[in-house]
Amino acid sequence: MRKLYALLLAAGLVLLFAPAARAADNGSWSVFPATSGTAQRPYFYLFADPGATLPDRVSVANKTSAPLTFRLYGADAYNTERDGGFAVRSEAEKQTGVGAWVKPAQNKITVPANSSVTVPFTLAVPPDAEPGDHVGALVALDDRVAPGTAAAGKVAVGIQQAVGARVYLRVGGPTVPALAVEDVSLSQHRPLVPGAGESRTDITYTLHNRGNVTLNPKVDLKATGLFGRTLLSRDLTRIPAELLPGQKVELTEAWHGSPQLDWGDVKLTASAKDAHGSAAASFFALPWLAAAVLLTAALALATQRVVRRRIVARS
Repeated sequence: MRKLYALLLAAGLVLLFAPAARAADNGSWSVFPATSGTAQRPYFYLFADPGATLPDRVSVANKTSAPLTFRLYGADAYNTERDGGFAVRSEAEKQTGVGAWVKPAQNKITVPANSSVTVPFTLAVPPDAEPGDHVGALVALDDRVAPGTAAAGKVAVGIQQAVGARVYLRVGGPTVPALAVEDVSLSQHRPLVPGAGESRTDITYTLHNRGNVTLNPKVDLKATGLFGRTLLSRDLTRIPAELLPGQKVELTEAWHGSPQLDWGDVKLTASAKDAHGSAAASFFALPWLAAAVLLTAALALATQRVVRRRIVARS
């Protein structure tokens, strides 16, 4: 079971880092839409109504000096939990969208050295398919298992690689763009003594595509302090380039140099074409030393009041 999991994980990683501007390629082989003329398609961009069947062709090019054998299959796409990157389901996982609807004419092919093979496939959209965007890939999984290494006392695992051509399918019907920012939380890290080091606030939030179309989100971060003073205002860069329908991603942004003594709000505003959402969280920044002094003073005052009440009661 461990070995199978490692194989499937390795297959997904290549797809995850496939370049976003050209056909998927790992240096040894590439997978891309077949063309009949000079026009090149980096990915499959398809449109169909529910119940329709689309024919197309995929090409697999072998760039090595030896024949390679691949398994071809369709896979659903998703955003990774780590950073929202583009990834696809493994062959062993359950496919419910594009991965289940794509049927290659051949499930296994051998591509000669320095050559390419083109395989027809059909994409059959179910009559009850939800309107909007459905994203996946046509994957070529290398049949070979490369030997892996093992740390001391652990089991060695093999590694398989896969490359996939993305499939962007839009099913006819109403499109509903919807974007939300959810679950904003703040984690403050401040030095014990004010001015003795840099303070940092980690801002964690969830970006959620609540609609049925793929979004290219932008996120603006703004922090205000007492009396509405602007402490921070910037566009965030560590966000998914594409947020697929129904997907949500938890992200964290570090605010270096956050105030050590202030009271205010942090607001995140996400926007995309015809969609936007925002959420905020409040913060109260107080140096640990000052907090300790105030707590000690409060405890001393409370103790003093208790002692006085007991003295009065006895007298």
